[in-house]
Amino acid sequence: MTAPVLSDRRARIEASPLRHVDPLLVVCPVLLSGVGLVLIASATRRRLTDAGLDPLTYVQRQGFAVVLGLAVMAAVMAVDYRRLREAAFAGYLAVVALLAAVLSPLGVSVKGAQARFDLGPLQLQPGEFAKFVLILVLAGYCGRYRGDLDGRRVAVTLGLAAVPMLLIQAQPDLGTNLILGVVTLAVLAAAGARARHLVVLTLAGATLAVAAVQLGVLEEYQVERLTSFAQAGRDPQASGYNQRQSQIAIGNGGLRGQGLFSGTQTGSAYVPEQHTDFIFTVAGEELGFLGSAPILALFALLAWRVWRAALLADDTFGTLCCVGVLAMLTFQVFQNVGMAMGIMPITGIPLPWLSYGGSSVLTSFACIGLVANVHMRRFA
Repeated sequence: MTAPVLSDRRARIEASPLRHVDPLLVVCPVLLSGVGLVLIASATRRRLTDAGLDPLTYVQRQGFAVVLGLAVMAAVMAVDYRRLREAAFAGYLAVVALLAAVLSPLGVSVKGAQARFDLGPLQLQPGEFAKFVLILVLAGYCGRYRGDLDGRRVAVTLGLAAVPMLLIQAQPDLGTNLILGVVTLAVLAAAGARARHLVVLTLAGATLAVAAVQLGVLEEYQVERLTSFAQAGRDPQASGYNQRQSQIAIGNGGLRGQGLFSGTQTGSAYVPEQHTDFIFTVAGEELGFLGSAPILALFALLAWRVWRAALLADDTFGTLCCVGVLAMLTFQVFQNVGMAMGIMPITGIPLPWLSYGGSSVLTSFACIGLVANVHMRRFA
């Protein structure tokens, strides 16, 4: 009588999606988060100590965000991703409401941008959550019409992306909007949008970008940050200061680096926003090329596994979800590292799992949870 029970139990175990979890999808973000905690500690401890504060303040906050992010990733993996598609539009409306609320007196203005809520020790940035929700919404809509995306449906897709992007630009947060724009184009391309539509969208985007600079739509400091990388020697003490100090820090590292917690630029706090936008400079200066290369290799490995999950997905919606996440992650890594090296403009885009910021950590883990979900249920 027990044999059939055991057989049924074994069958249920073998049919469980957990058997098909890609361990690399989970391990890579965890390893990157650990590296991020070390780099944040190095970037902030001197400044916090000089201010008479606990030198591990930022590390503790980031560590809490990582633990919470792991829980979010597990929660996203636990629910069949097809059910997430059904709830995506409700999440979209919720994020739009938060983006509108952050522009009200409820939001907090920091350095000219009103992009977050302060809830005691917690800081929530709705623009980060918009990345995850927009991927779900666009994948759901475009997946329904894959191969049949005419002009009207492309316009609907752009409308879905435009609502949060307009609210984010009002903050203003150019970096997040660039990410959302890349995600939108990637999902449209993967869903079979016609080439002429993609060309028109690309040209229109470039035209709007030039017009925004020329007509004063962007804040003056945003224009200076965007153009300083092409004029690095023109104004090294003003708009080009951040990037110049970043390049010096990376150059100091050389092949082997100056040693963990021993970086000259890092220890002297010469690089502004080093624990957030310019966290890669800590790795470049203190770990050198030999220490920075494995970090980039982890990102490359993660991108490969996300791409693989897209190819193996059971349905179009799953494929497009993975494509959206892949576009988001690769663009952020390329832009952030390029910004630190002086070959890309400064846009305020964080480096996933390494830059300090709880909302970014939660969103990055949620996106990887979505990809792992698609991979787990490819045989369902």
